[in-house]
Amino acid sequence: MVTAVTSVAGLAALASVWTAHAHPVARGTATAAPHTSASKSKPKPKPKSSGKQSEPSKPIPGQTSVPDASLPAPRVSMDIAHASDKGAHAVNITIDDGPDPVWTPKILRVLKENGVKAVFCMIGPQAAAHPEIVRQVVAAGHRLCDHTVSHDTTMATKSRAYQSKEVLDAEQMIEAASGGVKPLYYRAPGGAFTPYSRQIAAARAMRPLGWNVDSKDFDRPGAAALVATVKNELPNGPTVLFHDGGGDRGQTVAALRQLLPWLKQHGYSFGFPVR
Repeated sequence: MVTAVTSVAGLAALASVWTAHAHPVARGTATAAPHTSASKSKPKPKPKSSGKQSEPSKPIPGQTSVPDASLPAPRVSMDIAHASDKGAHAVNITIDDGPDPVWTPKILRVLKENGVKAVFCMIGPQAAAHPEIVRQVVAAGHRLCDHTVSHDTTMATKSRAYQSKEVLDAEQMIEAASGGVKPLYYRAPGGAFTPYSRQIAAARAMRPLGWNVDSKDFDRPGAAALVATVKNELPNGPTVLFHDGGGDRGQTVAALRQLLPWLKQHGYSFGFPVR
């Protein structure tokens, strides 16, 4: 994934990390210190701790990841989502790296013409710079996704403090820009998830969001090539990746104009990624 190049401070260094794809790193573990109690003469039975920190979090149905007990408990599954809430023969449209003042409104128009809702994975400073567009996205019934502050595709190799700041600061920026609507998903730049970043996102009720089909629209191979790529890769799963940031997205707009009607004609429905 990639990000738009804007005048927002701190984004100029992103050009070198557009296409890198990081791999998750191993999850650290920690356990809470046991409670102790003093006794005067005769030993007394040790009382059961009632502290919330030492209690295991309630299991989330279907979650396969094991949460770190030293971190805030997930409120939604911390497993990376790929499936659609509309079932097997559905498509989830996801749009990354905006909002962009030129291309996001054009993509919104195409989605509206076809009656399709999407997930917009926004970079924090981009959202802060264009709150009016964030609110257009929300008003049209689309969902928001946290795509970090800096779009650092190497963040899986960085400290926990850095990862936390990238995820949580972007969440605050997007929520403020939207007028109080929270992101429902978290997508790591370039897929650079770690168990830690997935859990801190899920603890904020943001489901980690992957993808099954990369349209390759960032490379601008032509609208026909984008359409062919999506059609060929749809058997991989329902969640399709496009971009509204990172430069000229005219080919993305043209590809969506062709793809959305084609998908309807072939019996696909449109949904959101599972939560």
